[in-house]
Amino acid sequence: MGETVGNLIGLNDEVIHSVATLAVEAHNSPSKQFLVKKIKIRHDLSSVVVLAFSGSMLPEDWFGQPPFGETEIDTGKFPSLTSLNDGGDAVVNGSFLRRFNDVLDKLSHAKELKAAIEKKKQVVFAGYSSGGPIAILATLYFLENQTLSPRCLTFGSPLVGDRIFGHALRREGWSDYFTHFVMKYDIIPRIMLSPSSTEHKQILNYFKSKFDKKNINPAPPSGFYLTVMGKASSVASYEACHLMGCRNPSLDIIKSFIELSPYRPSGTYIFCTGNGNLVVVKNPNAVLQILIHCAELGESNTAEVEKRSLDEHSAYLSELKKICSDGSPATATLNDLGLSPQAMRCLQAAEEFENRRLRNLENIGKYMKKIEVELKELRKYKENAQIRRVGYYDSFKLQNENDDFRANVSRLELAGIWDEIKEMLKEFELPDDFEKKREIIDLGTEYRRLVEPLDIANFYRHSKDKETGAYVIGGGPRPKRYRFIQRWLEHREKKPFGSRSESLFWADVEQLGIDIKKKGYLQEIKERIQQVERNLIAWIGDRSLDDDVLLENSTFVKWWRDLPPQHKPESDRIKKLIGE
Repeated sequence: MGETVGNLIGLNDEVIHSVATLAVEAHNSPSKQFLVKKIKIRHDLSSVVVLAFSGSMLPEDWFGQPPFGETEIDTGKFPSLTSLNDGGDAVVNGSFLRRFNDVLDKLSHAKELKAAIEKKKQVVFAGYSSGGPIAILATLYFLENQTLSPRCLTFGSPLVGDRIFGHALRREGWSDYFTHFVMKYDIIPRIMLSPSSTEHKQILNYFKSKFDKKNINPAPPSGFYLTVMGKASSVASYEACHLMGCRNPSLDIIKSFIELSPYRPSGTYIFCTGNGNLVVVKNPNAVLQILIHCAELGESNTAEVEKRSLDEHSAYLSELKKICSDGSPATATLNDLGLSPQAMRCLQAAEEFENRRLRNLENIGKYMKKIEVELKELRKYKENAQIRRVGYYDSFKLQNENDDFRANVSRLELAGIWDEIKEMLKEFELPDDFEKKREIIDLGTEYRRLVEPLDIANFYRHSKDKETGAYVIGGGPRPKRYRFIQRWLEHREKKPFGSRSESLFWADVEQLGIDIKKKGYLQEIKERIQQVERNLIAWIGDRSLDDDVLLENSTFVKWWRDLPPQHKPESDRIKKLIGE
């Protein structure tokens, strides 16, 4: 039994059509940055406040710098839109970001929005065509600031961000806030999958003339469809190869010759079949394949499909009126999109990729048990060292005891497990919310705090700094597994990246000892000593660093006692900590 479109996305059918109507009106009102309307729900005392954003068909408002006009997101405004695995920040369309920034100040001070926030009303940000990206970025901005949890509805919107953008939305649990309606052949939702070209300008100029009330029947462009969709299909083909497990190096060689768009879909997509039915897809890899394959020519002639790809961009209101008018079930199956056998194989690959990610998560559950066993061994090792009045860092560095060997085995076993997890994350082969799971972050943090000091002890015991430089300073050889895990905790605590570096305490002490011998007490060295002292006091205080660093014969205590008095600004506090 099918569902109504309203049931699918948790909004009243009548509201959805009203939102679409306002979105189209706003798009055609370029003199106003956005329109606001309160929509009352029949048979209900509640209401929805809708803010719909204006659009632009000027080429410079779509593509700034060729070929794709992308730019890194401003993480000051959007701190969550980043990879926690050294993958960099999300990439978005620079022109859309500029237009969002232009409207942000007025949007933030809109009295209707402030009133809705105070009264805890449902807020919907909406956009038709190029108004869609502004609605998406506005929704994200308010989700980031946690002032409200708006919904976002777009109609015929172009793509906005890259794979990291979509990954971050799903990691944060925000993906379901975004719903995008797309007509089967509409060219605009596909246009960002091909590089900026003359054909793009022809399409945008046509719509600019069409939306201009002075020019009711502009001549449509021709000859653009095969060029735009041909280049867009390269993206789908490339991604399909990866979904099917192809790791042929020639793919990366091909990528260096072919300009592949960075943009990828995110959120829930509702494909309008044109006959009053809807196909709902949440899997982003499946959405990408459907965007390309459901708009294939098939047996239709190019001119017909080309015309339809333009006409359907103006058909959202009539289609939604048909769907929302009688409240009857509107859901359909993929068969209603008329997909080819090749397209179905690509969709099966997308589904299998998701299943593989879930199977990988199950396997991680088995790894967790192994991690717990090895961490238990290392906790016992640490306790034994303290009984001998030797910190476990120094015990491991000296390698004088029988249990040092077993601790080293545990260290190496754990490194192998976490490196495997790191590689899965790098290839997006684990569910997007993996890095947000509290039990994973907590286990990873314990691992990092307990085991990284052993890696540091091993590093300096073998004087590896002479070959590779300092363990961490200047992009040293610190294993990426620790960087990943540290960023998970910092992200959860909403702290700057690099601030939760307590597991690097011993590296700072060791490197300072070496640098003092080489350089003496330069100003830069003095500042680093002060930072180590401040960190020690803070980390001992919040228990992220154990007090075995303060044992009589620890590397730290020996090093600190040898410092000249004038270079120990926190002398009294540290003396108190070490019991002097």
